[in-house]
Amino acid sequence: MRRLFDVAVAGTALIVTGPVVLAAMAAIRLESPGHPIYRQRRVGRHGREFDVLKLRTMVHGAEGMGAGMAVSEGDPRITRVGAFLRRTSIDELPNLVNVLRGDMAIVGPRPTIPVQVAQYTERQRGRLAVRPGITGWAQVQGRASLPWSQRIELDLWYIEHRSWRLDVEILRRTVSVLFGGEGLYKGDRGGFDLR
Repeated sequence: MRRLFDVAVAGTALIVTGPVVLAAMAAIRLESPGHPIYRQRRVGRHGREFDVLKLRTMVHGAEGMGAGMAVSEGDPRITRVGAFLRRTSIDELPNLVNVLRGDMAIVGPRPTIPVQVAQYTERQRGRLAVRPGITGWAQVQGRASLPWSQRIELDLWYIEHRSWRLDVEILRRTVSVLFGGEGLYKGDRGGFDLR
């Protein structure tokens, strides 16, 4: 049932938001050279790696400049278009393709990069028991404004208490977080989002 829900929601959302994604891609290309879609290796369910798709919000080749993989508020590598896309989370819309591919779900812990997963404790590896999501319990509790360890604990709590009712509550809160724009950056290893 969850997979059917994910496919139905992702497919519908891609059709509805398609014009927004195309407009954003055009704006990205007008502002800076490089492909408008950014791919980053992430770790999904049971430790399987995949490429997450996002709209590029930083200058081309940003991972080789400045702070490397870490991103903070006011990072000069973030383009003007990119700042808007991050604030509104439009940059995440290509994640819907990951959902259709089966790499991700609509609701679940956000997927992280392999270097972070390599540092997980045995308990924290429980975070890999479900498909990662576009939105999740940690995102609606504060996004990247929370310390990394606290986000992991929130994700583990979600997995232990996972239900349709909780997923609906997460989706409801996601709308509020998106329009509020809080918690986009944090220095506590939360900025590994070079898109």
